[in-house]
Amino acid sequence: MPEITDKELPQSVKGFWLKALSAVEVKNHAYAVTLLQAILKENPGFLVGRELLRKCESIITGGPKKKQKIFGLDTGGAPGMKVQSTAKKDPAAAVVMIEKEIEKDPYNVGYNDLLHDCFVKLELFDSAAFALETLRKGHPDNVKMMHKLAQFYVSRNKPDTATDVFNDILKHDPTDGAAIKGAKDCSAQHSMQRQKWDENTDVRDLRKDQSEVENLESASRTGMTTDQMLEKRDRLIGRYNEDPNNLHNAKELAGVFEHLEDWENATTFYTWAHSLSNGDVALLAKSRQMSDKFIATQMAALEKAVEEDPDNAELRAQLDEVLSSRSAEMVVNAKQRVDENPTDPQLRFELGKALYNSGDYSAAIPHLQQATRNPYIRTKVLLLLGRTFKAKQMFDLAIKQLSDALADLTAMDSTKKEVLYEKGLIHNEMGNKEAALECYKQIYEVDYGYRDVAQRVESSYGS
Repeated sequence: MPEITDKELPQSVKGFWLKALSAVEVKNHAYAVTLLQAILKENPGFLVGRELLRKCESIITGGPKKKQKIFGLDTGGAPGMKVQSTAKKDPAAAVVMIEKEIEKDPYNVGYNDLLHDCFVKLELFDSAAFALETLRKGHPDNVKMMHKLAQFYVSRNKPDTATDVFNDILKHDPTDGAAIKGAKDCSAQHSMQRQKWDENTDVRDLRKDQSEVENLESASRTGMTTDQMLEKRDRLIGRYNEDPNNLHNAKELAGVFEHLEDWENATTFYTWAHSLSNGDVALLAKSRQMSDKFIATQMAALEKAVEEDPDNAELRAQLDEVLSSRSAEMVVNAKQRVDENPTDPQLRFELGKALYNSGDYSAAIPHLQQATRNPYIRTKVLLLLGRTFKAKQMFDLAIKQLSDALADLTAMDSTKKEVLYEKGLIHNEMGNKEAALECYKQIYEVDYGYRDVAQRVESSYGS
């Protein structure tokens, strides 16, 4: 699970990130927290977002609670047994639970300590450091946590940073023997690192290794050319063949296949990574997502073949059979995922969508309604909910959902056009031609070629 920057956020999330930044700008910190929580749930490695979230929470709550400042002893706020148990089995899920608790007290010792441990298990080491750095800032006299942070930096081969932490400990307790020894040892190690080249070091080898690291880091970022991605794929395949049980290599390779939209291989390697990870739910979700995309691609190819040969009854029958089978399978899979995590709005949305596609509109509605709680997917949930009410001939309720979706949209992007177009169609169904035309005109003003809006708008002037 890699740590990412704002530039590496999925395109579908960037709008919410910008909304969060705008909310902070106007000091609407509570709304920013809601948006950031949703973004981080799907992108746990987005450290910049987590840092901003903590700042907003600190402003809202008024900063550290003084009751915890008792020289290394946590006097309250210890994580509950459910969170601790989840952290052992599923650290990714535990991070989400912990963040909800930290929202009430961003400098809570027990929860930040547990958050650090979860991030270490997820190999999000910068995020792990941030959890303890939060305590360093809020509770600098908590000796136990300060020592844990210093030792973490030592384990990450950052003696200079560890030295700073040990020195901070000594500011509060100049007699701390472990801190005195740690500061001395780390200072010496840092000096050795700065002098670096020993007689056994080949500078050319070091440059070669550094070049390899830089290539991999560069290739992990978005905006790469296809050739760069293919080069990275080939390098990782070589590493994977040398050590197929290396979890990091399997995840990296799965990610490359995902970027290349090779859904079949992406499914294979995310599934393998999940089996190596001792049950990482994030990897399981990725595996399922890639499998869905692989099947969707196959179905699209079959639909295209039918479109090109519409008189082929055998091909049409094959498509109908695949669609029916796939629809039923998606409902079963989505129900299973909801049973595993009934409080996840994203899974509720997927189940609602699967039920809608299968034609079971009444069953889809309650799941879609629950899914609107997640601001990250709220707009597309409302769009589908509107279509669901439309399918049940409940046009007034459909219009209400689409109006709510439009209230959340500002820029005239593809989503807003789709919502407006759907709203126009429903107004037409209701016989409200004027309201329908108003929807089409809003699209026409910015995108003449969108579907058939030009014909709809222009014909209204000729009638």
